[in-house]
This record gives sequence, structure tokens and C-alpha cells, in this order.
Amino acid sequence: MYDLKINHLAVLLGIILQFVIGFIWYGPLFGEPWMEMVGLDLATIEANPASAGAWITNVISAVASVYLLAWLFVKLSVDSLSKGLFYGFLIGFVFVFLSVKTTGAFNDDPYWLAFITGGFTTTGLTVAGGILGIWTKKA
Repeated sequence: MYDLKINHLAVLLGIILQFVIGFIWYGPLFGEPWMEMVGLDLATIEANPASAGAWITNVISAVASVYLLAWLFVKLSVDSLSKGLFYGFLIGFVFVFLSVKTTGAFNDDPYWLAFITGGFTTTGLTVAGGILGIWTKKA
């Protein structure tokens, strides 16, 4: 048996992929329906770009979530792609997707908005989980 350590390179890759997934998710994949559901259009977004605070929060969120996932994986001895994908998905689905879906239901948000917003984070944590699971570091 061996002990696992946090693989900081795997965490860095997971963080970078959070942004790649975000650009694809809120760009060509779901950008138009998301903008429609939240009442935005491209002209408004271009005229009012996200503030530095929004981007700083985005970076902190990505770093914190992937590092927490890495720490949990060490504690749970997650050492394979399948385990990483499973736990990444489970954590994203239970703690993010279901919470977003519940909040959206009470806010009377469009039904599919939760699938876009919660689905993004769940997908990102699933991908990061797969990377962390397969690219382990033994103590």
C-alpha cells in the first residue's frame, strides 16, 4: 500500500481545463441559450465586459475547487481514471448541480438554465477528477 500526495501539476492542468471548458461551454456550446435565459445579448456583454473582480473570483473558485478535489482524493485514495471521474462527477452533481437546480426552481429560472450553469461546474469537476485520478503522486 502507498500514500498519495497532491500532484500540483495535475492540479494546474485541472485549473487550466476549467477555463478551457468554460470558454467552450459559454461560447459555442451553450452561449446563445445561456445569454437568452439570463437576459443578455452579445452587444450588452461587449459594452459591459466582466469586471476584474469577477475574473479574480473566477480564478479563486477554480483554484480552490480543484485543490479541494485533490485533497479529498488523497484522503479517499483515488488513484485511477474511473475513480477520479466518478468522484469528480458525484461531488459536482451533489454539491453544485442539485443546489443550482433547487435555487433555480425557487427563483423561477428557466428550467434549462440549471443544466447549463450547474452542468458546467459538474463537467469541470468530472474532468479535473479524471486528471487527478489518473495522474497520481505517491508519497
